[in-house]
Amino acid sequence: ANPLLGMYKLYSLLLLQQIQFVEDKQEFSRFPTKAGRRSLSRSISQSSTDTASYTDSSDDETSPRDKIQVNSKGTNDFCVKNIKHAEFGRREIEIAEQDMSALISLRKRAQGEKPLAGAKIVGCTHITAQTAVLIETLVALGAQCRWTACNIYSTQNEVAAALSEIGVAVFAWKGESEDDFWWCINKCINMEGWQPNMIIDDGGDLTHWVYKKYPNGFKKIRGIVEESVTGVHRLYQLSKAGKLCVPAMNVNDSVTKQKFDNLYCCRESILDGLKRTTDVMFGGKQVVVCGYGEVGKGCTAALKAMGSIVYVTEIDPICSLQACMDGFRVVKLNEVIRQVDIIITCTGNKNVVTRDQLDRMKNGSIVCNMGHSNTEIDVASLRTPELTWERVRSQVDHVIWPDGKRVILLAEGRLLNLSCSTVPTFVLSITATTQALALIELYNAPEGRYKQDVYLLPKKMDEYVASLHLPTFDAHLTELSDEQAKYLGLNKNGPFKPNYYRYTFPC
Repeated sequence: ANPLLGMYKLYSLLLLQQIQFVEDKQEFSRFPTKAGRRSLSRSISQSSTDTASYTDSSDDETSPRDKIQVNSKGTNDFCVKNIKHAEFGRREIEIAEQDMSALISLRKRAQGEKPLAGAKIVGCTHITAQTAVLIETLVALGAQCRWTACNIYSTQNEVAAALSEIGVAVFAWKGESEDDFWWCINKCINMEGWQPNMIIDDGGDLTHWVYKKYPNGFKKIRGIVEESVTGVHRLYQLSKAGKLCVPAMNVNDSVTKQKFDNLYCCRESILDGLKRTTDVMFGGKQVVVCGYGEVGKGCTAALKAMGSIVYVTEIDPICSLQACMDGFRVVKLNEVIRQVDIIITCTGNKNVVTRDQLDRMKNGSIVCNMGHSNTEIDVASLRTPELTWERVRSQVDHVIWPDGKRVILLAEGRLLNLSCSTVPTFVLSITATTQALALIELYNAPEGRYKQDVYLLPKKMDEYVASLHLPTFDAHLTELSDEQAKYLGLNKNGPFKPNYYRYTFPC
């Protein structure tokens, strides 16, 4: 071997490495260092908000209940993570407004009439940028609002701060304890000199608390608007028992909520939630979706499109037949529990996945919930001495069995998409517009129109909500001629379908 040739190769290699190092160094110098990035972030945020940047102070672990905070107006009727982050929340709300044009349109159309003047609304929903657009719409229509969160993990702290800054009394922050959750609900209701006359709920916890602690408050409440399967189920139970004191509007089963939010929202957000928390590859994974309602239909469609092998569990023969004809195998959970990679619950029931079934799952399996309540997975049974909990990242826990097996539990069994990711703004605009109209209807209804029972939104309002969202797609409705309207026995302006009509949506 020629030694000079070997030295030449070594020299060439070293020269290439030196050139690469210089290029890397030049490339690196284009970006600020960690300290520089922190300084830049602080200077940018200070120039616009005169506060430290949002990310710089996110490590503050002090409970908001232990803080004394005041907004720029000098009021302190709120409890949020950090009021100084209000400007960041305002930007989030402005982004959401861009894709909620229908709700903004409703706000502009009704703002002069103030249909909610005198309304004192107490709300318990997810506190996100999209919800903030709804709240600010209600305020613009004349209402006073106090708000808390229906989920301990779904609150966007900066959005809660932005609402508190403009005078909405918000009591919520991400990562509340169970005690914090009920404390926040109580603070919303129990305000000296202020008594609610309308309730907007998501899950029924607020309604439950008023019944339990302030039953006399229902003497002034004109109605309840409820948007979740769980909350509606509770309302029907109260009605059946003769304990429902006021009219209630079942928004969940309105077409514009159930057929859009429940289906299309979950079809997109299930993938987002799983990816952000686990970085899982969907192709070839065996997934069982418990429940084939609108949420289940959305989840299965998304997973099937990504190449997953999807099973469905169901109690309803009609939903089961739909699943079969959509190409899914309907099974009992115990039949596939040892082989599946992911379990997703979306039934609205309790103990859908039990400790015995969790014991039989294979190592590395993922368990999560897409229903409103945290009762679907028996999480309490996992808090035993023989099992070890290991926090991997935010909302991701490894539950470790004595033999070393690990099951990945997301959001401690709570709602995956709003706890671990985000949801599509446009579809939430449809739900929020429906909620706003339901509040206006109940608040302004003449005495006697609604009894102490649970009602669906009038079909005409459902169609109005849909029509407000069509301009986004530049959609143009065909109009009936007088002859056609007479032939069908319809009013040219709707409603176009009878109340018993069942809208079917393909996945």
